[in-house]
Amino acid sequence: MTKISVIIPTYNEQDNIIEAIKSIDFADEIIIVDSFSKDNTVFLAKPLANKILQREYIHSASQKNWAIPQAKHEWVLILDADERVTSRLKNEILTTINSNKKYSAFWIKRQNYFMNKKINFSGWQKDKVIRLFKRDENKYEDKHVHAEIISKGKIGILKNKLIHNTFKSKKDYLRKIDFYAQLQAKDYDKTTKRITFFHTIAKPMFRFFKHYIINLGFLDGYIGFMISFYQLKAVKMRYEYLKEYRESKRN
Repeated sequence: MTKISVIIPTYNEQDNIIEAIKSIDFADEIIIVDSFSKDNTVFLAKPLANKILQREYIHSASQKNWAIPQAKHEWVLILDADERVTSRLKNEILTTINSNKKYSAFWIKRQNYFMNKKINFSGWQKDKVIRLFKRDENKYEDKHVHAEIISKGKIGILKNKLIHNTFKSKKDYLRKIDFYAQLQAKDYDKTTKRITFFHTIAKPMFRFFKHYIINLGFLDGYIGFMISFYQLKAVKMRYEYLKEYRESKRN
């Protein structure tokens, strides 16, 4: 049987870490990559994991690229602490790594939940991430936010979904998009010229329209409206932080 290593990046995930690890009971190696959590994450994970590694957080891609070569086995699964592997996905993963001779990596779709409500639309219906891959043939692109895998081989897609418990409250969502907006500002500094009305008004409004109307967010009810509204705020905040970032470089 082909063996698999699972890597879970963490920071203050005491409410999630035990259930996340329980969902990967098929793993031959469990590695926790912790960004010096201030809660009980490491204490709770220690009896259940094979390795606890700690490293200062730069950005997600950097953290994962540092951890991947430290995996013992050829096949690696990356799991966020707020994600769960279902029994069907577990069986598909095991079947795939033991029979696949064609692909170097695989997309995995995600079923998202927000404030404990299943999200069927709002732009999240096509959510997928590359999380299962061969250790020595893949790495993350060097981006602060939403970095994806760069693979040396072909990429397939699995049929079954990860469960993704995104945010328990609007406050949690706002905190996350604020954090991401600060990181994204550094990425967008390379590609954005002068910040205009288009960036601060038109793009945020279109983002709301895209999630709420084009991606049928209205069918998710109030939660769909909130997701769309916070996506508007995320775009607006990105350019506000980009402006601050450029001003700080000039001073």
